[in-house]
Amino acid sequence: MLNNKSVLITGGTGSFGKKFVETILRDYPQVKKIIIYSRDELKQFELKQKYPGHKYPQLRFFIGDVRDLERLTRACEGVDVIIHAAAIKQVDTAEYNPEECIKTNVHGAQNVIKAALATGVRHVVALSTDKACAPINLYGATKLTSDKLFTAANNISGSKDIKFSVVRYGNVMGSRGSVIPFFISKRDNGAKELPITDMRMTRFNISLEAGVALVMYAIGHHLGGEIFIPKIPSYHIKDVAAAIAPNLPQVEVGIRPGEKLHEEMITVTDALDTIDLGRYYVILPSVSFRHSREEFIRHHNAMPVPDGFHYSSDNNTEWETVETMRENIKKYVDPNFEVK
Repeated sequence: MLNNKSVLITGGTGSFGKKFVETILRDYPQVKKIIIYSRDELKQFELKQKYPGHKYPQLRFFIGDVRDLERLTRACEGVDVIIHAAAIKQVDTAEYNPEECIKTNVHGAQNVIKAALATGVRHVVALSTDKACAPINLYGATKLTSDKLFTAANNISGSKDIKFSVVRYGNVMGSRGSVIPFFISKRDNGAKELPITDMRMTRFNISLEAGVALVMYAIGHHLGGEIFIPKIPSYHIKDVAAAIAPNLPQVEVGIRPGEKLHEEMITVTDALDTIDLGRYYVILPSVSFRHSREEFIRHHNAMPVPDGFHYSSDNNTEWETVETMRENIKKYVDPNFEVK
């Protein structure tokens, strides 16, 4: 699928980008070019140490910001596939710096679309978040706007052979700023207790590997305009704490500004346009000039979800336990993880 293709990853030095690069190099040895597009020169330097140029000549490192349309367009020349992973992602950071969040997450998304249309790109897959579903914080609102921009971009592509779609998933195990490394750090630095925002709080759970697999699936199967959503388990935050530090007491500290008690991926209203692919759900575009609802259903060999369907972390049918969380942490986050 990606052999003899040029791929650009915005935010390519982040957790997803690094795993995506690793996967492409392993599974597509004939990939023509992988362009790491990001604004942090230190992270690019560190990634170059892992993939030195004399061993990995297919890698290119572009310093650039998705806010800079001219630079982004230059980077997209000759590119076949764009994976858009760049974003301001911390909820509290976005609340305190709303204009900066909008510039990156909304204007940056629009720039990716413009650059792709201008340079002959064939496939664009943008990473979203469960927080884009019925958003209550600015981060979620900007990502919902980004999702709408990408799904609607198919309607303005004219005769160009290009497809835009989105993947939406929950919290990634072990990603920077997430709860697992936070709890491990607190425990290892001598904390006497672990803070729990709310004992009822639940979240979706996905590994980086599963996130990459979802993006690969979207590249290979999208018609354009879909939002792909994986079927993944949920967990209770208190169970994550118990998995990491069962002997530390848990203290409820209250939900932070802009934070939900439970995360959603598909609302009851979204379900009206949602189909079930078996491994994944897909929210179809509400307006599509290229394909009808029936064409999407036939292409994906899918069926509509039932009336009243709602997919959220608290009504899930699959749940992580304390034991499975420990197994997953050791498998996906830290092979040397031990319960203390």
